[in-house]
Amino acid sequence: MPKSATVQNTIGEKSAERPQGYRPCILVTNDDGIHSPGLHALADELRTVADVFIIAPDREQSAVSHSFTMTRPLRATRMNETTTIIDGTPADCVMFGTKGFLERLPELLMAGINRGANLGHDTIYSGTVAAAHEGHLSGLPSVAISLVAPETEQGNQEFDFRAAARFGRLLACEILSRGLPPGVFLNVNVPHVPWEKLRGVAITRLGERRYHDKLIKRTDPMGQEYYWIGGDAPTWVKAEGTDFHALEENKISITPLGQDMTQFHAIPELDRWELSLK
Repeated sequence: MPKSATVQNTIGEKSAERPQGYRPCILVTNDDGIHSPGLHALADELRTVADVFIIAPDREQSAVSHSFTMTRPLRATRMNETTTIIDGTPADCVMFGTKGFLERLPELLMAGINRGANLGHDTIYSGTVAAAHEGHLSGLPSVAISLVAPETEQGNQEFDFRAAARFGRLLACEILSRGLPPGVFLNVNVPHVPWEKLRGVAITRLGERRYHDKLIKRTDPMGQEYYWIGGDAPTWVKAEGTDFHALEENKISITPLGQDMTQFHAIPELDRWELSLK
């Protein structure tokens, strides 16, 4: 893989500046829940370079976005000294990890490995990306990482997370060595192929995903109406430089995201509107 030697070298140089035997601390969470194999594949790989603490939801929390719990108390169940289950959202888990639940403040937050893509507009809905966003808001360098399988493989339960976990470790080392640019957290998508078939790393922008959702009305055996939101699989606007385009080329996509959603180009136009209250 490109840059892997650089990663190893820079982390070695960085560790030389720290006390002998020092190990950084990484917080790992997800939105697929505590039993997700992607979560444990990432944590196991990161343990080779850092002390890892897992704080994860007790069940799947996909598509909960950045919601957090305000209307009821949260319960934390410790599985062992480094793993805790929260009956809340991914954002709740990050708040636990950054606001005093752990005795040691993490130096990096990694959310994943998500089972499925978080590309383009998916980032609005994703609990995985929201966890990284919450880590960023809490002042931590933060990464969301997802494993992207073709639509034809989505029903396959045997996802191979090894390549994504390996890249997660290399990226963690790079971030611990260099930090991240101000105001930035990362959204990473890894193709579901063996390590040797990956064709590199691309720094990308978000692609445009087109959804074809419908409101499907049905009736249960008691005669009561209920609804599903579903439809055909999403499609993409093909454009170079996007996260989706990188995945088509079997490249790992890294998209820098940020907090400010302001559309600055629209400010002059809106300033010209006659919105005076006089």
